[in-house]
Amino acid sequence: MPAPTDQRTGRFALFTECMLTGLWFTLAAVPLVTIPAAFAAACAHLDRFLTGHPCGWRDFAADVRDGVTRSWWVALAGMGGIAVLAVDVLIASGRVGTTGGSTAGAPGAPLIIAVSVVLAVAMLVIGMRAAAAWTPGADWRVLLATAARQARVDVRGDVILVGGLVVVAAVTWQLLPLFVPVVGCLAGAALAVHRRYHDPDQ
Repeated sequence: MPAPTDQRTGRFALFTECMLTGLWFTLAAVPLVTIPAAFAAACAHLDRFLTGHPCGWRDFAADVRDGVTRSWWVALAGMGGIAVLAVDVLIASGRVGTTGGSTAGAPGAPLIIAVSVVLAVAMLVIGMRAAAAWTPGADWRVLLATAARQARVDVRGDVILVGGLVVVAAVTWQLLPLFVPVVGCLAGAALAVHRRYHDPDQ
């Protein structure tokens, strides 16, 4: 069993690696259509780091290249879905009117807004679960279907991921550059949820 000092050093090293992974993810996600591939590569990088396998930036870049050829449609579908839900929220809250002006809000606005937010968060949680399970050459349709099934039964994991999203949103709202390190930690959280689901003893 490692000494306490070694454990603390290991945890700090993992945190540092998460920060570095966040930087790599941010750079790789700039084209937007690469977001799923970049997040999957971030999770794969941290998994290799934890298991002692080679995990340099070349390996990360290779994962992004492999992933983006099969996941660009996931990014487009996800961004399209989030955009539709965002418009629903704006219309329901009265910030966007059907004739270009503002309105007092649509009937049942609180319910519409709540459902839209829940659906958007569910999409993100399923996407993160799929990315954490990604391996080179994997079919994203299978990954997403499996992630959706896991999300229905692993409520605790869903709560962890939603909490991670809240932290990322809150910290980024306070200071935009902090998005870089916290998104790396979010990838670490997604990987932890994935590993715990398959091995509850971890």
